[in-house]
Amino acid sequence: MSDIKEVTEALLRFRDERDWEQFHNPKDLALAISIEAGELLELFLWKKPEEAKPEKVKEELADVLLYGLLLADKYGLDVKQILLDKIQTNAQKYPADKAKGSSKKYNEL
Repeated sequence: MSDIKEVTEALLRFRDERDWEQFHNPKDLALAISIEAGELLELFLWKKPEEAKPEKVKEELADVLLYGLLLADKYGLDVKQILLDKIQTNAQKYPADKAKGSSKKYNEL
């Protein structure tokens, strides 16, 4: 079993034991991702990046990822495949010979 599938199954068991699926429609899961991402950002607000507490970063990042897994499950998406597909798409948009060392957007390369 893949690590992603194992984590997703554990998450679904956790959710189902609490009867929370009723609250996990795609819209609310997307909102939850945004809210948790905001909480992750807040850890860096008015600080140098190295001043963020790694333990808090770990907690908020986990929340973002867990809600992402729940949203992927709602749509029957293969998380590993969509991640690999996105990496491939980005490789085409940002060819290494043009993008290496640059922070420019793909349409500015």
